[in-house]
Amino acid sequence: MLPPFLEMIPSGDVATLGALREDVMQVLVIGSGYVGLVAATCFAEAGHQVLGIDVDAAKVATLAKGESPIFEPGLDDLLTKHLTSGALRFTTDLQAGIAEADAAFICVGTPQSEDGSADMKYVLAVASQIGQAMALRGKDAKPLIVVDKSTVPVGTAARVHAEIAAHTDRAFEVVSNPEFLREGSAISDFLEPDRVVVGCRTDHAEAVMKGLYQPFLDRSGGKWFRMDPPSAELTKYAANAMLALRISFINEIANLAEAVGADVDHVKTAIGADHRIGPAFLNPGPGFGGSCFPKDLQALLKVGREYGQPMMTLATTVEANRHQKQVLLRKVKAHFHVKAGVPAPLKGRRFALWGLAFKANTDDIRESMALELIDGLVNLGAEVVVHDFAAMDAVRAKIGDKVRYAATPLEACEGADALLIATEWPDYKAADLETIAKALKARCLFDGRNLFRPEAMEAKGWTYHSLGRRTVEAK
Repeated sequence: MLPPFLEMIPSGDVATLGALREDVMQVLVIGSGYVGLVAATCFAEAGHQVLGIDVDAAKVATLAKGESPIFEPGLDDLLTKHLTSGALRFTTDLQAGIAEADAAFICVGTPQSEDGSADMKYVLAVASQIGQAMALRGKDAKPLIVVDKSTVPVGTAARVHAEIAAHTDRAFEVVSNPEFLREGSAISDFLEPDRVVVGCRTDHAEAVMKGLYQPFLDRSGGKWFRMDPPSAELTKYAANAMLALRISFINEIANLAEAVGADVDHVKTAIGADHRIGPAFLNPGPGFGGSCFPKDLQALLKVGREYGQPMMTLATTVEANRHQKQVLLRKVKAHFHVKAGVPAPLKGRRFALWGLAFKANTDDIRESMALELIDGLVNLGAEVVVHDFAAMDAVRAKIGDKVRYAATPLEACEGADALLIATEWPDYKAADLETIAKALKARCLFDGRNLFRPEAMEAKGWTYHSLGRRTVEAK
C-alpha cells in the first residue's frame, strides 16, 4: 500500500516526483538490503536513473523480477513501477555505470561486533571495490560523490576516503548522509523527509546531494543540514540514542505508575503537552528492538569508551530496556503464581501470543521482545501458539517448532489460558473481543501495547493486565 500522497501519482513510464526535472542524475546504490532498496526505489521515484548493485546474484535476479525480499509497505509498488519505467535496474557488476555515476551510495550492513562496535568490513570492502572500479575507468571521468548511507561510527568517512584513494587518482569526495527511516514507514520517510543531513567538505558535493534530494524537500518542506562528516555521523547515533532514552524513560514511569496507583496515560499526555518535551515516543511498551536502536546504542557506547567519554545515561538506557523486555513474563508469572524452584510451573498451560515482529508493519524480529517471551514461557513448561501478520516465516526459520503457528489471531486463541499481545498491529486492536473470549479458556489478556482501556475491559468481564495502568480482575 502506497503512502497517501503516492496514491495520487499515476502509474506509467514517466509519472514520478521528478518527471519534469532536467537535472537527472546517475545513481549507484550498493547493497539492496533495507536501506539500499528503499533508497534505490525512492531515487527512481524522484526521476533519477538508478543502478542497484548487490553481490548476491539470486537476490539480484529476484529484484529484477519485481519481487522484494523484505516487507515494507509501498516498496513493492515502487519497485515494480520503476523496473517497468526503466529508471531502476539491478546488477552484480560494480563497474557497470561507475564512469557515468554522479553518486554512489554505500548501503551495506554494519553488524554489531562482539565488543559492541559496528563491524566495518563490508563498508570498507565496498570502498576498496569502488576505488578499483574507478581506476579502471580512468581519471578523466567526472568527479564521483561516494555516500556513506549505512549507519557508521564517527571517522568512517575518512577511512572510506583513504580506502578509495589507495586504488585511484580519479577525483571523488566521501559524504556522510545518514538515514532516518522507520521500519513500516520507510517509503514515506524517504519521500517526505523532515530533514536531510549531509556531511561534506565542498560546495560541489553539497550541490550534487541537493540535486538528489530536492524533490523530496520541495514536497515535505523538510530542513537541509550541511555539516562536516564527523558531525553527520554522530547525528545519526545521537538521534537514535535520544529516542531510545525516551522509550526507556516512559517505560520506567509506567512501571512506577502501576506501583503507586497512577495512570501512565494521564501522565504522558500532560508531560507531552509541554513544548519542551512533546508527545512523540511516550507510549509505554515491552522494550525497544529492531535492527537500529540496540545496535546503535552499543556502537555509541563503544565510541564513548574509545574516546574516554563514558555514556552513562545510555548505559542505563540499555539496562532499563533489558529489564523491560521481561515485563509481560513477570506479569504472567505473578498472575499464575509461579514460584522459584518449582519445576515446569506452567506445564499444561497454553498461551496465545499475538505479534512477533518488534513493531507493527514490519517482518523484522531482531531484538524482538516476543522471542524472549517465548523462551521464558517455554522454559516454564508452557505451550505457546503464535500469530503475526508478517513475521511468521522469520520466526519459524529461527526457532522452528518451539511454538505452534496459527493462521489467524482467532486460531491462536483456541483453548488458550490467556492471550498476550506483543506487537501493535492495528488488526489486533480491531479484533472482536467477544469472539476471542469464546475461544479462550478464560477472559485473560496481557496487553504489552495498551491497545485497550481498562474500564472497557472491566465492563466486559476481562482480567486485563496492561502497562502503567491499573490491573482489572474479572469478577
